[in-house]
Amino acid sequence: MVETSGQTHLIAAVVVASSLIALAFFVWEGIATSSLYDRAVKLYQEKDYKSAESVFVKVLSRHPSNDIARLLLGESLMQQNKLEEAVTHFDTLISRAPKNAEAQVRLATALMKLEKVEEATTSLEKAQNLFKSQRNAAASEQIEQLLQSISAHKNISVANPAIKSDSKET
Repeated sequence: MVETSGQTHLIAAVVVASSLIALAFFVWEGIATSSLYDRAVKLYQEKDYKSAESVFVKVLSRHPSNDIARLLLGESLMQQNKLEEAVTHFDTLISRAPKNAEAQVRLATALMKLEKVEEATTSLEKAQNLFKSQRNAAASEQIEQLLQSISAHKNISVANPAIKSDSKET
């Protein structure tokens, strides 16, 4: 019976030691990722979008579920005119978090820059509905004004094709 008690204590000690090692690893990983994330945000705020992109990619390689990092990565890409890549990241974010209205707005912005007006309009309409469901009347109203502006511009462009070609030249 003494041997069993000694074996039990040994097994318990091994389990506790293993748990402490695992805990230390996860704490270290969390600190390292947090530090990377903070660095990426700082670079983004300093408008060093190329460097921010690189660091956000590292953050997402460790934690692909970090929605804010993905949103800011998309924005960093958009600021560098890497619009297709930005769209891909916004789409990924929206598929992960379909109620993220801000992601819909950023996606719409990238799509407008790509001159994909219909897709951008759809994304803005989704964002507006999300803002309404979140009871964010101010954001919903801003989206409504933007949608009206897009609609008016489309109507003017249809009525006067020269305006459409002029707007592409500027």
